[in-house]
Amino acid sequence: MIRVASVNVNGVRAAFRKGMQPWLDASGVDVLALQEVRAEREDLVALLGDEWSVANDEASAKGRAGVAIATRAHQDAIRTTLGPDTVDTAGRWIEVDITTPEGNPLTIVSCYVHSGEAGTPKQDAKYEFLDIMSGRMQEIGTQSEYALVVGDLNVGHRSLDIRNWKGNLKNSGFLPEERAYFDQWIGGEEDPSYNTGAEGRYIDIGRAHSGEVEGPYSWWSWRGKAFDNDTGWRIDYQLATKKLADSLRDYRIDRAPSYDTRWSDHAPVIADYDI
Repeated sequence: MIRVASVNVNGVRAAFRKGMQPWLDASGVDVLALQEVRAEREDLVALLGDEWSVANDEASAKGRAGVAIATRAHQDAIRTTLGPDTVDTAGRWIEVDITTPEGNPLTIVSCYVHSGEAGTPKQDAKYEFLDIMSGRMQEIGTQSEYALVVGDLNVGHRSLDIRNWKGNLKNSGFLPEERAYFDQWIGGEEDPSYNTGAEGRYIDIGRAHSGEVEGPYSWWSWRGKAFDNDTGWRIDYQLATKKLADSLRDYRIDRAPSYDTRWSDHAPVIADYDI
């Protein structure tokens, strides 16, 4: 059994100051994928401790983005190269290969997709990243039976994934052009093979486990009563190849018990795989 957690930490040093350490100590996590790290490798090693193997990819712009994967197991390989410098200097993609205790090879990706802004260069950068990401996901899915892409993907695939979806139809994060990428990866909502892993697609673990229900959400704005009213977005995912998805034993979103106990505006997404 291997437990994988993914969370956008909004700056890992700030998250630890606000209470991430007690959560991590109690989590039983074997693989920890982080997004929006905003720190250097030395900071991660100091915070996590010697029992973790740490791989990270920093953005060239200090204090921005950054992704990381920490594992209890030895890391057999680390990759951070996706394509042009506009993508590879952004600190938004890292791949790690490990061998599970049962001897199975597992590829894990920690990904932080741009938030974007409709009709601006920020949205153009988001589409550039999604284009290149799609190609790499296809490669990984054909190379490994056990592969997992996790992270803050900054898109709600379906209306079930956003509480106020009608008010966001023209906003980045729920644009038809963005959701179409998820149709490629998972299948469209009206597709009979949606979320089955057919045709080499990935399976959205959160939706497969939770079923056809609203949410459960993984991100809530700090503003107003969004958290208290559960007015959230499900934009943090674990996307698994079919063979890995078939080994799923449990899934949950570790929502904080109250607004004042949150250490990020995202909640950890956790899944157990029997491999």
